[in-house]
Amino acid sequence: MSPAISASESAIDWPWQTKHRSCSISASAWASCFGSGRIDDKLIARYGSPFAVESALFKVRDQQLAFEVMRSLFETARQYIESLDVYGDKTSFEWSLIENEQPVIHVGESPERVTIPDYAHLLPKEIQRFTTKGVYDDEHTHLSFTQGGGHGGSHPHLVHEFVSSVMKARPSFPDVYQSVNWTCAGICAHESAMSGGQLVSLPDFRG
Repeated sequence: MSPAISASESAIDWPWQTKHRSCSISASAWASCFGSGRIDDKLIARYGSPFAVESALFKVRDQQLAFEVMRSLFETARQYIESLDVYGDKTSFEWSLIENEQPVIHVGESPERVTIPDYAHLLPKEIQRFTTKGVYDDEHTHLSFTQGGGHGGSHPHLVHEFVSSVMKARPSFPDVYQSVNWTCAGICAHESAMSGGQLVSLPDFRG
């Protein structure tokens, strides 16, 4: 899987609300992605990708809306980044370009840096600390955990929601269709990058 856009770190984290309508990637949407740079041959064999950077554009179903996702891991003259930028007619969102800076929301032509809140209080007390801390300590560190418990602190929320849905015998969020939809975005983007940026349609798993 690509070091730039992996299946487990797909381009989409939740349905976008645009013009008061819920949007998601589906068969009527597509991905176009370009790779840049070249990583070490040993890493190419490990990741199944030669690229140091991948930059993808995704077209949202039934909307005049596209958004950009970019990931750069290493062997590139810039700080590590996984970013998402989406632009609308009333509101736009831009990921922070430098670590520890805040992202930017544009309302009209007025930009403002915003702080992403920590929603640990929504979790059971026993796992609240994992939104900002991981299993590593000062001696055994890993950047993904020092950045916020992994993926912005989302891991304990995902685990709690899944376990709760099983215990309560109810559908989970994300459900199986949302999950495979979001996951396939990264796979299709990487397929596009390996094909020189060719448009790749995302399948509709609901059939």
